[in-house]
Amino acid sequence: MRLVFAGTPEFAVPSLLAAAGRQEVVAVYTQPDRPAGRGRALTPSPVKRAAIERGIPVLQPESLRSQLARDALAALQPDLLVVVAYGLILPPKILAIPKFGCWNVHASLLPRWRGAAPVQRAIEAGDTQAGVCLMQMEAGLDTGPVLLSQPLDIFADETGGQLHDRLAALGAQVLADGLGLLRAGMRPVPRPQPVDGVTYAHKLDKAEAKLDWSQPATTLANKVRAFNPWPMAEAMVAGERLRIHAASALALGHAATPGTLLCVGRDGLDVACGQGALRIRTLQREGGKAITAADFLNARRDLQAS
Repeated sequence: MRLVFAGTPEFAVPSLLAAAGRQEVVAVYTQPDRPAGRGRALTPSPVKRAAIERGIPVLQPESLRSQLARDALAALQPDLLVVVAYGLILPPKILAIPKFGCWNVHASLLPRWRGAAPVQRAIEAGDTQAGVCLMQMEAGLDTGPVLLSQPLDIFADETGGQLHDRLAALGAQVLADGLGLLRAGMRPVPRPQPVDGVTYAHKLDKAEAKLDWSQPATTLANKVRAFNPWPMAEAMVAGERLRIHAASALALGHAATPGTLLCVGRDGLDVACGQGALRIRTLQREGGKAITAADFLNARRDLQAS
């Protein structure tokens, strides 16, 4: 089969490798190089780097809405367009070009968590299960029928970064299964998504990283997990602005004002929340690196361990 692959971030790389394993990937679409790092130098996407390493031609249009963009895709004569976290809207005229249409690898069990940040939103909401869907794309946002799906349990202390990596690998596996069926002449049967249970995973915003101590401890613990490694939860604790890498919720009764430091020890810093307390286990001071609560207390002799 002649495949075209469209993707941009690290999440899409395992799927690109799966697509390139036994099919002919004739081209890769990815977003234009963006400024990154302290020097703000133009930096290629992870998918672009992976494609170049394998000698696959790369296209980086700013948009796919023009006739020129449609002609460029049509000239590739694709049997299938595989899309994984590409980041650009595919107009209906683009979706209609490949022989078998366009497939999307999406990191949730649709219709739950349609949208840009399904991995983080699942953890933030306290979900115990995530997964991957291989979807036949249509004009709506992640509304197309599901071809294949695979669930995945979320570990109790799993961070957004850890779940991201596991789902990226699972997405590659599900895509490989779908391509294997198509190559054998057994095209996966599309199943319409249920009407009930639709939720939207809105794009992450750095402003969300600031913890509100008036919220329940369980809510804040989920945010800490979800926002690691980005945008990373932060809060004022003991007079310092800290980035919080790891924390757990305590079912602790108290009458303290939310944000009050209740107790400190080598196991963590216990901060009063609207309900319960949040035990901060790993943190980062401004300009520093991630350290344990014990190391933080060694540097803050003014805090009495208990």
